Amino acid sequence: MAEPVQQPSTFTSQYSVITAVLVLCSLVVVSGIYVTLPLGSLLADAFQASPARAAWASSAFTLAYALGFLLFSPLSERLGRWPVMFWGLLALGLITPLLGLAQDLSILIALRAVQGLAAATFAPTVMIYITESFPPQRRVAAMGLISTGFLVSAIAGQLFSSTVSGYWDWRYVFYIHGGLCLAATLLTGLFVPRGKTVRTRASLAALYRQLPAQFLNKRLVLCYLICLTILLSFVGMYTIFQEELTKPPFALTAAQLMQVRAAGLAGMILSPFAGLLSARFGSKRMLQAGLLLAAAGLAAAGLSSTLPLLVGMSIVYIAGISILIPVLISLIGLLAGERRGPAITIYSLMLFTGASAGPQAALSLMHAGGGLTAFEALAALLLAAFGISCFIRTPEL
Repeated sequence: MAEPVQQPSTFTSQYSVITAVLVLCSLVVVSGIYVTLPLGSLLADAFQASPARAAWASSAFTLAYALGFLLFSPLSERLGRWPVMFWGLLALGLITPLLGLAQDLSILIALRAVQGLAAATFAPTVMIYITESFPPQRRVAAMGLISTGFLVSAIAGQLFSSTVSGYWDWRYVFYIHGGLCLAATLLTGLFVPRGKTVRTRASLAALYRQLPAQFLNKRLVLCYLICLTILLSFVGMYTIFQEELTKPPFALTAAQLMQVRAAGLAGMILSPFAGLLSARFGSKRMLQAGLLLAAAGLAAAGLSSTLPLLVGMSIVYIAGISILIPVLISLIGLLAGERRGPAITIYSLMLFTGASAGPQAALSLMHAGGGLTAFEALAALLLAAFGISCFIRTPEL
């Protein structure tokens, strides 16, 4: 049974500052997933490894990140949200620069897994922190901004990595990113109060047992299957870009490829409006619209013969994804009811498990049939997710 524990709070008119700090933290933490996507060829050359093995620098992080949700979300129920966020950020700031010192690819991959585990302290915890500490009238806006920060980090992480590795050695990506994590830790300590926390008296074992029980809810299971496809296709698309657009007929330079990545930010304009669209048209309809839009964008990108058309279709795809992620988390919360916390933890696990499979899946598809095959296969996966969504029954209907 959970009971509120009142702690000294400086919450008065500081919600905007607190939200800004948490959005910055979300950008810094989640961008860690994506910083190695532009580094694939650099890591393969530096360590004389195959592209598939170098891709594990991405997959190791996201897999550990996803599994870390299972550990830290229940742990925050006992220790409190703020301590888990703060100490996790500090650990991330200390671990990240060590990757720049790695002299062997196996060591770098292992450190990426440790880095992903440390990063997992933030994402599931910050949403519950806002729910517990913010008044209702501020809560929705703060969650929307942080969710947008999570999405923008997918592009920002790649742009940061491309820029730093273009001017300096790839190792500086991790040195500078570690410094940003430490800066985020400092800002959290200075501006994010402990506030009001809710701690449970249940044992950790009891909290962990709540997680598998989420798979007994058939409607949630359908949502979780859809979760697997979202970031798998997203990371897969950018892996294809990295491998295909640097070769003829496109033969993009590093600077041009960075511009292609930056263009994806235009597709995220719909994310802040996902809540309003869901309220008007229903979560299920918006979920299906996002899946169809994303699938159409990927399929058309694979058939694009010119770079402007390919970039345009990638923006269409990202627009679909920017609707999907906030709508799906809202739908899962709606279906889970009082078990919202464990349900969202499993949502995060499935989402980033898909992300960890993205680089390997894209490389395997390209090896089997080239970039066109890879694009169309990922689009087909999203269409399959649309088919699954047809069987979800929501209270709205």
